[in-house]
Amino acid sequence: MKLQSLFLVLALSFGTCVVNAQQFDGGVATYFSKTSFDFENFGGREMSEQMKKQFAERMKSRLEKTFTLTFTKDESIYEEEEKLEAPGAGGGMRFMGGGFAQGGIYKNIAEDTYARENDLMGKSFLVKDTLNKLDWKLEKESKMIGQYAAFKATAVRKIDENPFEAMRRRRDQDADSTAVAAPKEEVITAWYTPQIPVSQGPDEYWGLPGLILEVSAGRTVILCNKIVINPKEGLEIEKPKKGDEVSREEYEAIVVEKTKEMAERFGNGRRRGPGGRG
Repeated sequence: MKLQSLFLVLALSFGTCVVNAQQFDGGVATYFSKTSFDFENFGGREMSEQMKKQFAERMKSRLEKTFTLTFTKDESIYEEEEKLEAPGAGGGMRFMGGGFAQGGIYKNIAEDTYARENDLMGKSFLVKDTLNKLDWKLEKESKMIGQYAAFKATAVRKIDENPFEAMRRRRDQDADSTAVAAPKEEVITAWYTPQIPVSQGPDEYWGLPGLILEVSAGRTVILCNKIVINPKEGLEIEKPKKGDEVSREEYEAIVVEKTKEMAERFGNGRRRGPGGRG
């Protein structure tokens, strides 16, 4: 254990000298994100194992993604890498029969600003707000991630119940008065490296004394597998600016409302018999 700690200290010291010895303009980090699917909260109770397997295969491209984080000391943009869709998979994410797509996440630490372009059922929204802030606790644990010495940090955040879970919970409570409510908080575990002295990170994560290389939150794990400092082709960080401007809270309310509308429309359609008759 002492030998490992010494190695981490040496790696950290050498790496920091390398970064500080050159003109640091920023970099590009590549992340792989994987999310496990919660069948129980998505009607999985009524699905056979074969149906679950087929559905999981179709959802794979939605649950396993590659992103790039282009960053400087103050700004960053986190974008999904474009890839070819498999035949029959369909383009873009589907939201209960309507179009739903999210753009890159822009963060400006110096100005405390967040921005993202979202398309919801044919309408474009520009979500602008302050940065989400987590109360990070720096832990003593450390490990190597690639060539970088990484240190552990944890935070606890409240869970915002998504529309699908809210509808399922209401349905369960109507059927069973003893149904237990979903957890209200979750622990986030992050690993950061002071060898790259920026407070940036993937998705909406930031605020640690070094670039965040790994995050585990709920059913999602995000892991950095490549970093290029001062790329030869330069850095391009474009702030999102298209769509009707709304805050996070306003946008979430719109999503909830649209979800209810689609759920009611879908439910009415299922209740009708052939030819639209009840």
